[in-house]
Amino acid sequence: MEAKQTYKLITGPDDETFCQRITKLLNEGYELHGSPAVTFNGKEVIAAQAVILKTGLKPAS
Repeated sequence: MEAKQTYKLITGPDDETFCQRITKLLNEGYELHGSPAVTFNGKEVIAAQAVILKTGLKPAS
């Protein structure tokens, strides 16, 4: 099994699919990291949210 990434930046239109993607990652053990960001591309609102996986992380020395 491939190791999960500890950091992901999820982007996309601010719609139900975006929320479902974030919810799926939260259910897999990721945590929100920072505030979401949004912008408007002239057609739709685009959202971005960073998530981190804290499981198995070692403290910095």
